[in-house]
Amino acid sequence: MGKTLRIIVIVFMGLTAAMNILGGIGTVCAAFLTKKFPPMWALLDYQWLYQILMIVTILIGLGGVWALIRLIKGGKTAYRDAMILLVVGAVVAGIHMYASLALRGKAVPANVKFYINAITLLIFLLLRLPGIREQVRFSDPSDPGTRAAASGAAAIIVGLVVLSTTLWVGESHIYQGANWTHVLKIPLMASGLALLTLGALRLALDILPRRWPSIFARQKG
Repeated sequence: MGKTLRIIVIVFMGLTAAMNILGGIGTVCAAFLTKKFPPMWALLDYQWLYQILMIVTILIGLGGVWALIRLIKGGKTAYRDAMILLVVGAVVAGIHMYASLALRGKAVPANVKFYINAITLLIFLLLRLPGIREQVRFSDPSDPGTRAAASGAAAIIVGLVVLSTTLWVGESHIYQGANWTHVLKIPLMASGLALLTLGALRLALDILPRRWPSIFARQKG
């Protein structure tokens, strides 16, 4: 049970880090290219705010990747550091969502980023409940099998999210029949496929030696 919960938490942390990085990069049209996109003209006087939100969100996302690696390995302050990033991420995402609602009348996809941050933060808070707290200790190093399962699953799920970005974000980024997210289609496809491949290999390299130990033992011999 403890290992399963640990994997689930790590997957959500990876998803949150990815959403912050994607959300930060996706804010470039509102932060720096506002004049080129008519639907964003309402934000012209608030470019400074979206520039700050963009940079801070990307930094939070990169910090989330660092926290994810520490959670996978285990460490004395891994849980605490992840919690701090999640609180800051939820606050920044909340500001972004509120600003978009107030200035543009809609918050998509900023609201998705906020919900992911908030849900992951809630999951981390639930880990402090009696009974669960004793089973999931990120201060203790995780065993190789758990590390492989957690990192592999996180990479695969994040890869799928990245690959499908143009689908779940596209509706809010269509102007005169053009989908703005297609500008980043190639980087999204490349990074998404890379994550899927790495995740699958990570799981395979862990499962195969345990499934057919005699074969791998002979190869080592």
